[in-house]
Amino acid sequence: MKDNNSRAYNAGNIIMVICLSCIAILFVAPILLVLLNSFKGKLYILNNPFAFPNAESFTGLTNYTSGLAATGFFHAFGWSLFITVFSVAAIVLFSAMTAWYITRSSLAFCKGLYFIFVFAMIVPFQMVMFPLTKVANLLHLDNPVGILLIYLGFGCAQSVFLFSGFVKSVPLAVEEAAVIDGCTPVTAFFLVIFPMLMPIAITVAILNTMWIWNDFLLPNLIIGSEYRTIPVAVQYLRGGYGSIDWGYMMAVIIMAVIPIIVFYFACQRYIIEGVTAGSVKG
Repeated sequence: MKDNNSRAYNAGNIIMVICLSCIAILFVAPILLVLLNSFKGKLYILNNPFAFPNAESFTGLTNYTSGLAATGFFHAFGWSLFITVFSVAAIVLFSAMTAWYITRSSLAFCKGLYFIFVFAMIVPFQMVMFPLTKVANLLHLDNPVGILLIYLGFGCAQSVFLFSGFVKSVPLAVEEAAVIDGCTPVTAFFLVIFPMLMPIAITVAILNTMWIWNDFLLPNLIIGSEYRTIPVAVQYLRGGYGSIDWGYMMAVIIMAVIPIIVFYFACQRYIIEGVTAGSVKG
């Protein structure tokens, strides 16, 4: 009986591994296809996009050098880095402070504010993008500094939700001990509480970094072509009458995703640790 159960268990594991492997291949295949085509000429990509580069179609690094020059990649990289770093820093700091206050406070207003943040998580950006663009223009937020405030507004909902779950797992006695030792609420937060929130803070930073770095719609609507981020710069590879040099496009896409892939693999373990820790109490 045990042998039958063991064989059934092993068979189930094998089937699960096969299914998950197939799903993984489906997700990775488009990236590999883009990578292969980034080394091929434009006409060869259009004629046979699934073929491996050969002696005739292989272009070496020509697509990369020409694509980087055509998009002003390094200039766009600078704007993407600026917007991502400062937006994520603001989201982490202000979300942590907000979550700590509304979690520790017993006011009905704070409880209502928490549910407002939860509700904001399900509001799609497409619902508010046109009014947002108009308001951003009126308030002169249509610049690299102003867009930081907009990202702060959009990123706070999920971030406050994650921080709140983690704050509930921090013993209140820690804060009381800090106050007894002479800390004010502000110094207690920055010297005692915030260091304890570091696992979930790293998780929030990772999630928002991947979102902001890859975001196309918001920068395109708010700051447009004057301050191009990488996703916005890529679309300017389109030529007249909708023509696109697909070799350049594939090469620039690979260059755009490399930083975020490296960042993700370097920090991925913190995502699971932070989310798990933040779900202890909720």
